[in-house]
Amino acid sequence: MNTPTTEYLQKCRALIDMVEIQSAAIQNTADWFAETILAGRMVHVFGSGHSRIMVEEMWPRYGSFPGFNPIVELSLSFHNLVVGANGQRQAMFLENVSGLAERILRNFALAPEDSALVISSSGCNVVPIEMAEQFQKWGMRVVSIISRAHSEASVSRRPDGKKLQDFSDLVLDTGAPIGDAMVKIDGLNTPVAPGSTVGGCLLVNSVKAEVALRLTRAGQPPKVLSGANVVGAQRAVELFESAYDEHARRLAKLYENLGA
Repeated sequence: MNTPTTEYLQKCRALIDMVEIQSAAIQNTADWFAETILAGRMVHVFGSGHSRIMVEEMWPRYGSFPGFNPIVELSLSFHNLVVGANGQRQAMFLENVSGLAERILRNFALAPEDSALVISSSGCNVVPIEMAEQFQKWGMRVVSIISRAHSEASVSRRPDGKKLQDFSDLVLDTGAPIGDAMVKIDGLNTPVAPGSTVGGCLLVNSVKAEVALRLTRAGQPPKVLSGANVVGAQRAVELFESAYDEHARRLAKLYENLGA
């Protein structure tokens, strides 16, 4: 019997296939990110709106490790209240305010040795586009995660019509369809159940695993946040503390020459 659940899971299997055929691009991304981390620098990860989910999926969470700088602005992604103060309308408005990306990045002393991952399903909102543009101005390599089908069917909010992929050295595709939602319900004229988060998390964790392999092969195995039921209680605490300390040391480099 075909149910909404079976249809959604079927569509998700197609997302897995989409990610798998991008293996070469994932390998390339991992090469760049590992190079940055081995140089003692950080991979800047940015997403506004619901794309912040992929930022937090990269770091910090179980199975993750230092080397990534998660940039999440609450004004662009704090959706829980929906309406009223700090509501969704304001966040969606701010996501298209030109110049905000530059002000966010003014907080960091960036360098060409850094690299960046910018996530935006549509690739059409101003702030994510300008984040990628600013990163490239600093000479770093930029990878973006978009839904290519959705982006190509959407109109950029920038006056010049440029999209996130126009400021990306490499583009990864979540495989989500136009409009993102993947399940059609009889009697309902709008689909439900989006797929970009699934595709995005598949991409992020594939990249993460490949980076871990490269760091380990280079003799610098990452400090992975691990559960006590996997590595033992004492070792889990040691890993958390050492990983957070390493993150702090790496982050300090982004502040020490700020404004110099």
